Amino acid sequence: MIALPWGNDDARDSTGQLILLDFKQQGEVLFRGQATVTNGVFDVNFVMPLDTQVPIGNGRISFYAKRDGVQEDKNGYNLDVRIGGVNTAAPADDIGPEIDLYMNDTNFVNGGITDENPFILAFLSDDNGINTSSGIGHDITATLDGNDVDPFILNDYYEADVDNFARGQVYFPLRDLEPGLHTLKLKAWDTYNNSAEQEIQFIVAENDGIKLERVLNYPNPFTTYTEFWFNHNKPFEPLNVQIQVMTISGKVIWSKNQSVTTTGFTSREITWDGTDDFGQRLGKGVYIYKITVKSTLSNQQTSKVEKLVIL
Repeated sequence: MIALPWGNDDARDSTGQLILLDFKQQGEVLFRGQATVTNGVFDVNFVMPLDTQVPIGNGRISFYAKRDGVQEDKNGYNLDVRIGGVNTAAPADDIGPEIDLYMNDTNFVNGGITDENPFILAFLSDDNGINTSSGIGHDITATLDGNDVDPFILNDYYEADVDNFARGQVYFPLRDLEPGLHTLKLKAWDTYNNSAEQEIQFIVAENDGIKLERVLNYPNPFTTYTEFWFNHNKPFEPLNVQIQVMTISGKVIWSKNQSVTTTGFTSREITWDGTDDFGQRLGKGVYIYKITVKSTLSNQQTSKVEKLVIL
């Protein structure tokens, strides 16, 4: 903790002296994680970041616990823990963390659609954990459209996985983005101050109609199983989706109608086994498919045509 004086908006006492309030400011969070409690006992393991202060002093450990399925929680803290120093025998590490970066959910595909208020979703992992201690230049940051002067600081939005300090995630809201193409770059550091970056692009769609982008089937080519993927701009809204598979000449040989509701902006719920409407296996070759998506609220619809290959 750091002891600081603070002047209350230039308030002064009857003698004209500035009124000062002494307070202690807590240092940066060195680790934020979760642990399973069994019979009242739990263990937490983690690696202290290289940015930890060298002089040894008292730190603070804060706890919060809640029961599963029961409205009961507890909290507490301890100020006796000693923090600081350098471990000269620590094993070497010169590899930065791994980063998986998405918008909203893990169904997101690079270049996909979002609305004007998306969430950054990043999964971070490193054998020695992620640095959240706000060492100079070692923050978890997100940069939008190359604006390095004003990055988003994400340290407080990172939380390690349950019983695993080496993995965790960031979930951070963006608000009121302009329609169009955006580029997002996320940078993170491990506790040894090795860094890594990941970059994605996404399109903020205007809300004046239903949008359909990034239409594909995966795998493609395939033999007996494929998924139809598409990006849209209507999360949480029930959509009526029709898929028609046709020969090159335009004859419809398989079709499916399904209602789809997604929490994000990507759908991959509809699958196909490569048979026609009568259950007969189709021959090898190139086929055309058409995806039509209709809003159940506005009755607006849009469609796209792509190709697939059966082996």
